[in-house]
Amino acid sequence: MAETPTTLNKTCVGDISVLLQFDVYQESCPVAEPIILSWVQSAISEEPRMAASLLRLHFHDCFVNASQGCDASVLLDDTDNFVGEKTAPPNLNSLRGFEVIDAIKSDLESVCPQTVSCADILAIAARDSVLLSGGPGWEVQTGRRDSLTASKAAATNSLPAPNSSVATLVANFQNVGLTQNDMVALSGAHTIGKARCSTFSSRFLSPGNSGGPDVNMDFVQSLQQLCSGTSDSTTTVAHLDLVTPATFDNQYYVNLVSGEGLLPSDQVLVVEDDSTREIVESYAEDPLLFFEDFKNSMIKMGALGPLTGDSGEIRMNCRAVN
Repeated sequence: MAETPTTLNKTCVGDISVLLQFDVYQESCPVAEPIILSWVQSAISEEPRMAASLLRLHFHDCFVNASQGCDASVLLDDTDNFVGEKTAPPNLNSLRGFEVIDAIKSDLESVCPQTVSCADILAIAARDSVLLSGGPGWEVQTGRRDSLTASKAAATNSLPAPNSSVATLVANFQNVGLTQNDMVALSGAHTIGKARCSTFSSRFLSPGNSGGPDVNMDFVQSLQQLCSGTSDSTTTVAHLDLVTPATFDNQYYVNLVSGEGLLPSDQVLVVEDDSTREIVESYAEDPLLFFEDFKNSMIKMGALGPLTGDSGEIRMNCRAVN
Protein backbone atom coordinates (compact mmCIF):
# COMPACT_ATOMS: atom_id res chain seq x y z
CA MET A 1 0.00 0.00 0.00
CA ALA A 2 1.42 3.42 -0.92
CA GLU A 3 2.74 5.42 2.02
CA THR A 4 1.05 8.66 1.06
CA PRO A 5 -0.94 10.98 3.30
CA THR A 6 -4.56 10.02 3.67
CA THR A 7 -6.75 12.03 1.33
CA LEU A 8 -10.50 12.31 1.21
CA ASN A 9 -13.07 12.12 -1.51
CA LYS A 10 -16.32 13.90 -0.84
CA THR A 11 -19.36 12.97 -2.85
CA CYS A 12 -22.66 14.75 -2.41
CA VAL A 13 -25.82 12.70 -2.69
CA GLY A 14 -28.87 14.85 -2.13
CA ASP A 15 -28.17 16.75 1.09
CA ILE A 16 -25.84 14.10 2.46
CA SER A 17 -22.07 14.50 2.41
CA VAL A 18 -20.27 11.18 2.55
CA LEU A 19 -16.59 10.51 2.91
CA LEU A 20 -14.40 7.73 1.64
CA GLN A 21 -10.73 7.58 2.55
CA PHE A 22 -7.49 5.97 1.53
CA ASP A 23 -5.76 3.64 3.98
CA VAL A 24 -8.85 3.06 6.16
CA TYR A 25 -7.56 -0.39 7.14
CA GLN A 26 -3.90 0.56 7.59
CA GLU A 27 -4.25 0.37 11.39
CA SER A 28 -7.36 -1.79 11.89
CA CYS A 29 -6.53 -4.53 9.35
CA PRO A 30 -3.22 -3.98 7.53
CA VAL A 31 -3.43 -7.43 5.89
CA ALA A 32 -6.80 -6.68 4.25
CA GLU A 33 -5.58 -5.74 0.77
CA PRO A 34 -2.85 -8.44 0.61
CA ILE A 35 -5.44 -11.09 1.60
CA ILE A 36 -7.90 -9.88 -1.03
CA LEU A 37 -5.17 -9.77 -3.70
CA SER A 38 -4.04 -13.29 -2.83
CA TRP A 39 -7.55 -14.75 -3.19
CA VAL A 40 -8.23 -12.85 -6.43
CA GLN A 41 -4.89 -13.99 -7.84
CA SER A 42 -5.71 -17.60 -6.99
CA ALA A 43 -9.21 -17.40 -8.48
CA ILE A 44 -7.99 -15.85 -11.75
CA SER A 45 -5.14 -18.32 -12.14
CA GLU A 46 -7.69 -21.11 -11.81
CA GLU A 47 -10.15 -19.44 -14.19
CA PRO A 48 -9.10 -16.26 -16.06
CA ARG A 49 -12.75 -15.36 -16.69
CA MET A 50 -13.15 -14.73 -12.93
CA ALA A 51 -11.42 -11.34 -13.35
CA ALA A 52 -14.34 -10.10 -15.44
CA SER A 53 -16.85 -11.70 -13.06
CA LEU A 54 -15.44 -9.91 -10.00
CA LEU A 55 -15.22 -6.60 -11.86
CA ARG A 56 -18.85 -6.99 -12.93
CA LEU A 57 -19.99 -7.72 -9.36
CA HIS A 58 -18.67 -4.33 -8.26
CA PHE A 59 -20.32 -2.59 -11.22
CA HIS A 60 -23.68 -4.26 -10.59
CA ASP A 61 -23.40 -3.38 -6.91
CA CYS A 62 -22.68 0.32 -7.43
CA PHE A 63 -25.28 0.89 -10.14
CA VAL A 64 -28.30 -0.12 -8.07
CA ASN A 65 -29.89 2.45 -5.78
CA ALA A 66 -27.45 5.30 -6.38
CA SER A 67 -28.38 6.93 -3.06
CA GLN A 68 -26.37 4.21 -1.36
CA GLY A 69 -24.46 2.91 -4.38
CA CYS A 70 -21.63 0.51 -3.64
CA ASP A 71 -23.09 -1.16 -0.55
CA ALA A 72 -22.74 -4.92 -1.24
CA SER A 73 -26.51 -5.24 -1.62
CA VAL A 74 -25.83 -7.42 -4.68
CA LEU A 75 -24.36 -10.11 -2.40
CA LEU A 76 -27.42 -10.57 -0.17
CA ASP A 77 -29.47 -13.73 -0.49
CA ASP A 78 -33.27 -13.47 -0.41
CA THR A 79 -34.94 -13.38 3.01
CA ASP A 80 -38.51 -13.35 4.32
CA ASN A 81 -38.29 -9.54 4.33
CA PHE A 82 -37.01 -8.84 0.83
CA VAL A 83 -36.24 -10.36 -2.56
CA GLY A 84 -32.63 -9.50 -3.33
CA GLU A 85 -30.82 -8.55 -6.52
CA LYS A 86 -29.41 -11.96 -7.47
CA THR A 87 -32.62 -13.03 -9.23
CA ALA A 88 -33.14 -9.74 -11.12
CA PRO A 89 -33.08 -10.37 -14.91
CA PRO A 90 -29.70 -8.64 -15.46
CA ASN A 91 -28.13 -10.84 -12.74
CA LEU A 92 -29.93 -14.20 -12.85
CA ASN A 93 -27.71 -17.05 -14.10
CA SER A 94 -25.23 -14.35 -15.03
CA LEU A 95 -23.43 -12.87 -12.02
CA ARG A 96 -20.57 -15.04 -10.81
CA GLY A 97 -17.81 -14.91 -8.22
CA PHE A 98 -19.88 -15.02 -5.05
CA GLU A 99 -17.83 -17.93 -3.69
CA VAL A 100 -14.60 -15.97 -4.13
CA ILE A 101 -16.04 -13.09 -2.10
CA ASP A 102 -17.22 -15.59 0.55
CA ALA A 103 -13.69 -17.01 0.83
CA ILE A 104 -12.13 -13.55 1.12
CA LYS A 105 -14.64 -12.51 3.78
CA SER A 106 -14.14 -15.70 5.78
CA ASP A 107 -10.38 -15.20 5.75
CA LEU A 108 -10.68 -11.55 6.78
CA GLU A 109 -13.13 -12.35 9.57
CA SER A 110 -10.60 -14.78 11.04
CA VAL A 111 -7.92 -12.10 11.34
CA CYS A 112 -9.90 -8.83 11.56
CA PRO A 113 -13.43 -9.62 12.82
CA GLN A 114 -16.18 -7.25 11.64
CA THR A 115 -13.71 -4.74 10.27
CA VAL A 116 -13.59 -4.91 6.46
CA SER A 117 -16.92 -4.37 4.72
CA CYS A 118 -18.16 -6.56 1.90
CA ALA A 119 -18.63 -3.42 -0.21
CA ASP A 120 -14.94 -2.56 0.17
CA ILE A 121 -13.99 -6.15 -0.66
CA LEU A 122 -15.89 -5.82 -3.95
CA ALA A 123 -14.18 -2.51 -4.78
CA ILE A 124 -10.68 -3.82 -4.01
CA ALA A 125 -11.27 -7.16 -5.78
CA ALA A 126 -12.45 -5.28 -8.89
CA ARG A 127 -9.24 -3.22 -8.95
CA ASP A 128 -7.10 -6.31 -8.40
CA SER A 129 -8.91 -8.14 -11.22
CA VAL A 130 -8.11 -5.35 -13.67
CA LEU A 131 -4.50 -5.10 -12.54
CA LEU A 132 -3.87 -8.85 -12.66
CA SER A 133 -5.32 -8.98 -16.19
CA GLY A 134 -2.84 -6.41 -17.47
CA GLY A 135 -4.83 -3.25 -16.85
CA PRO A 136 -4.16 -0.14 -14.78
CA GLY A 137 -3.93 -0.07 -11.00
CA TRP A 138 -5.24 2.61 -8.67
CA GLU A 139 -5.52 3.22 -4.96
CA VAL A 140 -8.99 2.22 -3.80
CA GLN A 141 -10.84 4.55 -1.47
CA THR A 142 -12.44 2.60 1.36
CA GLY A 143 -14.77 3.11 4.30
CA ARG A 144 -17.97 1.85 2.67
CA ARG A 145 -20.44 0.04 4.89
CA ASP A 146 -22.81 -2.77 3.94
CA SER A 147 -26.52 -2.38 3.31
CA LEU A 148 -29.22 -3.94 5.46
CA THR A 149 -31.46 -4.77 2.52
CA ALA A 150 -31.54 -5.31 -1.26
CA SER A 151 -34.06 -4.78 -4.04
CA LYS A 152 -34.76 -6.97 -7.03
CA ALA A 153 -36.89 -4.20 -8.55
CA ALA A 154 -34.10 -1.63 -8.22
CA ALA A 155 -31.62 -3.98 -9.90
CA THR A 156 -34.10 -4.72 -12.70
CA ASN A 157 -34.70 -1.03 -13.37
CA SER A 158 -31.18 0.37 -12.89
CA LEU A 159 -28.80 -1.88 -14.78
CA PRO A 160 -28.17 -1.18 -18.49
CA ALA A 161 -29.50 -3.88 -20.81
CA PRO A 162 -27.32 -5.47 -23.53
CA ASN A 163 -29.66 -4.18 -26.25
CA SER A 164 -29.57 -0.56 -25.03
CA SER A 165 -29.24 2.38 -27.41
CA VAL A 166 -26.62 5.08 -26.78
CA ALA A 167 -29.34 7.43 -25.49
CA THR A 168 -30.50 4.80 -23.00
CA LEU A 169 -26.95 4.05 -21.88
CA VAL A 170 -26.18 7.73 -21.37
CA ALA A 171 -29.41 8.16 -19.38
CA ASN A 172 -28.62 5.09 -17.24
CA PHE A 173 -25.21 6.47 -16.36
CA GLN A 174 -26.41 10.04 -15.83
CA ASN A 175 -29.08 8.75 -13.45
CA VAL A 176 -26.33 7.64 -11.06
CA GLY A 177 -24.12 10.68 -11.61
CA LEU A 178 -21.78 9.42 -14.34
CA THR A 179 -21.09 11.12 -17.67
CA GLN A 180 -21.15 9.94 -21.27
CA ASN A 181 -17.34 9.72 -21.15
CA ASP A 182 -17.56 7.58 -18.01
CA MET A 183 -20.00 5.32 -19.84
CA VAL A 184 -17.70 4.76 -22.82
CA ALA A 185 -14.66 4.28 -20.57
CA LEU A 186 -16.39 1.82 -18.24
CA SER A 187 -17.77 -0.09 -21.24
CA GLY A 188 -14.13 -0.95 -21.85
CA ALA A 189 -14.45 -3.50 -19.05
CA HIS A 190 -15.82 -5.67 -21.87
CA THR A 191 -12.23 -6.19 -22.96
CA ILE A 192 -12.35 -9.26 -20.70
CA GLY A 193 -15.04 -11.82 -19.95
CA LYS A 194 -17.76 -13.64 -21.80
CA ALA A 195 -21.44 -13.16 -22.62
CA ARG A 196 -24.29 -15.58 -23.25
CA CYS A 197 -25.88 -15.99 -26.69
CA SER A 198 -29.15 -14.66 -25.31
CA THR A 199 -27.51 -11.27 -24.69
CA PHE A 200 -26.28 -10.71 -28.24
CA SER A 201 -28.58 -12.82 -30.44
CA SER A 202 -30.23 -9.68 -31.84
CA ARG A 203 -26.91 -8.98 -33.59
CA PHE A 204 -27.80 -11.74 -36.07
CA LEU A 205 -31.56 -12.14 -35.63
CA SER A 206 -32.42 -8.48 -36.28
CA PRO A 207 -30.39 -6.92 -39.09
CA GLY A 208 -31.24 -3.45 -37.79
CA ASN A 209 -29.29 -4.22 -34.63
CA SER A 210 -26.22 -5.50 -36.41
CA GLY A 211 -24.56 -2.17 -36.98
CA GLY A 212 -26.10 -0.72 -40.14
CA PRO A 213 -23.73 -0.01 -43.03
CA ASP A 214 -20.70 -0.64 -40.80
CA VAL A 215 -21.75 -4.19 -40.03
CA ASN A 216 -19.05 -6.84 -40.20
CA MET A 217 -21.03 -9.69 -41.73
CA ASP A 218 -18.30 -12.29 -41.28
CA PHE A 219 -18.27 -11.54 -37.55
CA VAL A 220 -22.06 -11.58 -37.27
CA GLN A 221 -22.24 -14.91 -39.14
CA SER A 222 -19.61 -16.41 -36.84
CA LEU A 223 -21.80 -15.47 -33.87
CA GLN A 224 -24.82 -17.01 -35.51
CA GLN A 225 -22.90 -20.21 -36.17
CA LEU A 226 -21.74 -20.40 -32.55
CA CYS A 227 -25.22 -19.88 -31.13
CA SER A 228 -27.16 -21.96 -33.64
CA GLY A 229 -25.29 -25.05 -32.52
CA THR A 230 -26.98 -25.00 -29.13
CA SER A 231 -30.53 -25.37 -27.90
CA ASP A 232 -29.81 -23.29 -24.79
CA SER A 233 -28.89 -19.67 -25.46
CA THR A 234 -28.47 -19.04 -21.73
CA THR A 235 -25.44 -21.30 -21.34
CA THR A 236 -23.45 -20.96 -24.59
CA VAL A 237 -21.02 -18.06 -24.28
CA ALA A 238 -18.70 -16.04 -26.50
CA HIS A 239 -15.68 -13.92 -25.61
CA LEU A 240 -16.53 -10.22 -25.38
CA ASP A 241 -13.11 -9.60 -26.96
CA LEU A 242 -12.16 -12.40 -29.35
CA VAL A 243 -8.63 -11.11 -29.95
CA THR A 244 -7.22 -10.84 -26.40
CA PRO A 245 -10.03 -12.37 -24.32
CA ALA A 246 -8.22 -12.55 -20.96
CA THR A 247 -6.10 -9.39 -21.25
CA PHE A 248 -7.29 -6.01 -20.03
CA ASP A 249 -6.29 -3.73 -22.91
CA ASN A 250 -7.85 -1.38 -25.47
CA GLN A 251 -8.62 -4.15 -27.97
CA TYR A 252 -12.35 -3.82 -27.19
CA TYR A 253 -12.35 -0.40 -28.86
CA VAL A 254 -10.29 -1.62 -31.81
CA ASN A 255 -12.90 -4.35 -32.24
CA LEU A 256 -15.76 -1.82 -32.17
CA VAL A 257 -14.16 0.26 -34.92
CA SER A 258 -13.92 -2.86 -37.09
CA GLY A 259 -17.55 -3.86 -36.39
CA GLU A 260 -16.71 -6.69 -33.98
CA GLY A 261 -18.45 -5.55 -30.81
CA LEU A 262 -20.23 -8.53 -29.27
CA LEU A 263 -23.17 -6.92 -27.49
CA PRO A 264 -25.54 -4.62 -29.36
CA SER A 265 -24.93 -2.05 -26.58
CA ASP A 266 -21.21 -2.20 -27.43
CA GLN A 267 -21.51 -1.79 -31.19
CA VAL A 268 -23.97 1.13 -30.94
CA LEU A 269 -21.17 3.23 -29.45
CA VAL A 270 -19.68 3.58 -32.95
CA VAL A 271 -22.77 3.42 -35.18
CA GLU A 272 -25.38 5.51 -33.36
CA ASP A 273 -23.62 8.58 -32.04
CA ASP A 274 -20.72 10.64 -33.40
CA SER A 275 -19.60 11.83 -29.97
CA THR A 276 -19.33 8.33 -28.51
CA ARG A 277 -17.65 7.13 -31.71
CA GLU A 278 -14.98 9.83 -31.27
CA ILE A 279 -14.26 8.60 -27.74
CA VAL A 280 -14.10 4.98 -28.93
CA GLU A 281 -11.66 5.95 -31.70
CA SER A 282 -9.46 7.88 -29.27
CA TYR A 283 -9.24 4.83 -26.97
CA ALA A 284 -8.56 2.52 -29.92
CA GLU A 285 -5.61 4.71 -30.85
CA ASP A 286 -4.28 5.42 -27.35
CA PRO A 287 -4.36 2.64 -24.74
CA LEU A 288 -2.83 4.89 -22.06
CA LEU A 289 -5.66 7.40 -22.49
CA PHE A 290 -8.16 4.58 -22.03
CA PHE A 291 -6.35 3.29 -18.92
CA GLU A 292 -6.31 6.75 -17.35
CA ASP A 293 -9.99 7.43 -18.08
CA PHE A 294 -11.04 3.94 -16.98
CA LYS A 295 -9.17 4.30 -13.70
CA ASN A 296 -10.75 7.71 -12.99
CA SER A 297 -14.23 6.49 -13.89
CA MET A 298 -13.83 3.44 -11.63
CA ILE A 299 -12.85 5.68 -8.70
CA LYS A 300 -15.83 7.91 -9.47
CA MET A 301 -18.23 4.95 -9.71
CA GLY A 302 -16.82 3.47 -6.50
CA ALA A 303 -17.74 6.68 -4.68
CA LEU A 304 -21.40 6.66 -5.73
CA GLY A 305 -23.34 7.38 -2.53
CA PRO A 306 -21.75 4.80 -0.26
CA LEU A 307 -23.01 4.09 3.22
CA THR A 308 -20.48 5.47 5.71
CA GLY A 309 -20.25 6.43 9.38
CA ASP A 310 -23.09 4.87 11.34
CA SER A 311 -25.17 3.88 8.30
CA GLY A 312 -25.49 0.21 7.43
CA GLU A 313 -23.15 -2.29 9.08
CA ILE A 314 -20.03 -4.40 8.58
CA ARG A 315 -21.45 -7.81 7.67
CA MET A 316 -19.84 -10.94 9.09
CA ASN A 317 -21.21 -12.98 6.18
CA CYS A 318 -21.59 -11.12 2.88
CA ARG A 319 -24.72 -13.10 1.98
CA ALA A 320 -26.74 -12.05 5.04
CA VAL A 321 -27.23 -9.12 7.39
CA ASN A 322 -25.89 -9.64 10.90
